[in-house]
Amino acid sequence: MNRLDRMIGFVAPGWAEKRASSRAETARHEAVRNVMAGYGKGYGRHGASQTKKSMVMWQTSAGDADADIHNNLEQLRTRARDLHMGSDIVAAAHKGLRTNIVGTGLKLKPAFDSKYLKLSKSQEKKLRDSIYREWSMWAETTKCDAAGLNDFYELQSLAFISSLMSGDVFGLLPMLPRKHSVYDLRVNIVEADRCDTPLAAALLKPELIQSGVEVDDDGMVVAYHFSNHHPGSDTTAVSPKDWVRVEKYGKLTGRLNVIHLFEAERPGQRRGIPVISPIIESLKQLDQYTEAELMAAVIAAMYTVFVKTPAEDDDYMHGMESPETDNQYQEPIPGTGGDNVKMGRGAIVYLDPGEEVQFANPTRPNPDYVGFVNALLRQISAALELPFEILTKQFTSSYSASRGALLEAWKMYRMRRSWLAKSFCQPIYEEWFVEAVTKGRIDAPGIFDDPAIFHAYTRAEWHGPSQGLLDPTKEVDAAVTRIENNFSTAERETAELTGGSWEQNIEQRAYEKTRLADLGLSSNVGADPQQQASGKSEDDADESSEGGEEENAEKGQA
Repeated sequence: MNRLDRMIGFVAPGWAEKRASSRAETARHEAVRNVMAGYGKGYGRHGASQTKKSMVMWQTSAGDADADIHNNLEQLRTRARDLHMGSDIVAAAHKGLRTNIVGTGLKLKPAFDSKYLKLSKSQEKKLRDSIYREWSMWAETTKCDAAGLNDFYELQSLAFISSLMSGDVFGLLPMLPRKHSVYDLRVNIVEADRCDTPLAAALLKPELIQSGVEVDDDGMVVAYHFSNHHPGSDTTAVSPKDWVRVEKYGKLTGRLNVIHLFEAERPGQRRGIPVISPIIESLKQLDQYTEAELMAAVIAAMYTVFVKTPAEDDDYMHGMESPETDNQYQEPIPGTGGDNVKMGRGAIVYLDPGEEVQFANPTRPNPDYVGFVNALLRQISAALELPFEILTKQFTSSYSASRGALLEAWKMYRMRRSWLAKSFCQPIYEEWFVEAVTKGRIDAPGIFDDPAIFHAYTRAEWHGPSQGLLDPTKEVDAAVTRIENNFSTAERETAELTGGSWEQNIEQRAYEKTRLADLGLSSNVGADPQQQASGKSEDDADESSEGGEEENAEKGQA
């Protein structure tokens, strides 16, 4: 209270108290107005508004990657896998991405730096042939798999689709000598659930180990912790859960021990999330809606005759027994207190006296079903970076629209393919290359002397399935034009159009031409149309031209 309030307090204490209370209330309202004034500026009037009716109930809190992602990973994984197993659109999305990005596998094309390594043409060819031969001996057999089930290209497919469903996947690279195997390097694919934080470590180092990933004081990943079995395995009850710590890089050799395949979205994120995480709720509701519509359509299609009679249960109508049908009665549901009548295709059901059956008109099929579902699928496809036509496999628009959808999808396919090649294929290839050189299978002098030399030897390109051709004539003509104007190379265009190798193609074509010549046949592929009409090849035309010139020269001399 100020002096005036104290003086009033001596005369009228109640009045003085009301003045002080009113002054405090005025100050409180002024403070609130000052705070709210800040909310009404800039984004406070729009996306950050806390006074608009549409935003007042939208209260969110900020969390780091651990709070927002890692604490919710288990629930995200289980729900994403459940949708993969039970939702047709999710299974189509996952398998469609795998087919277009990985397909039959990303194929190796050695791209070592011949100029830096000072290799001659003969040395370059010898090294390339040696790499192809040794790599195929390891990668195209199941000897590369620690489980002995898949070859390297099937392991790519397994790792990729597992990362889509679970958010991430791990590839261990142990050296396991086995009989009848030249190379000891193996690839062991480990599911995301097995990378978990041990109980003791969670209490001692909670800030350094999160979701099974251990970092040092600088935030660099140094090790992973794997349990001896899956947390959902049936062996959990009989076998105690134990963890093994695997360092990312070997202390002595520095070789890579663990490949962690995931896409990070935030700084500090150590684990990946399923690709459908942002749309899990929409997908589940769409799945439930589809099931409800399907069930309603099935019920509407049922044709069942209900017969109500005043006769006793033991009496027969007109001396005939009731027909024996498998769908007349059903076992009573607990809590219903009686038998349950179920409908069937062409069924005849006899009711007890006094019982009636009433149906609600299902009005199926729903005329709005297709439009509503397509509208949801367009939103879902946008979240998956897939055009609606690609997700639903419905190319009903024009050629230009279909081509535009394919081109848009292939932007994402190429990005994910490059990510898979850099994160999975290339590290494994480098580890295999080291073993091949160490065992004398490949000659690479100086590879361990300088990291630059190592990089020059192990450079590689990884080519996957081709995009496909909507109009082969236009696509091939465009490719030829790009090559002729040096906008592209024959090797790249071959890989883009057919997924093959230009080097192997020309070698095969040379053999085919030689074989045709040995058989006395001619290949008119690529020949001049006039020569094709006359049945003469370029060699025949050249010989004919040379013969004519010689004949004219002889006539001139005469």
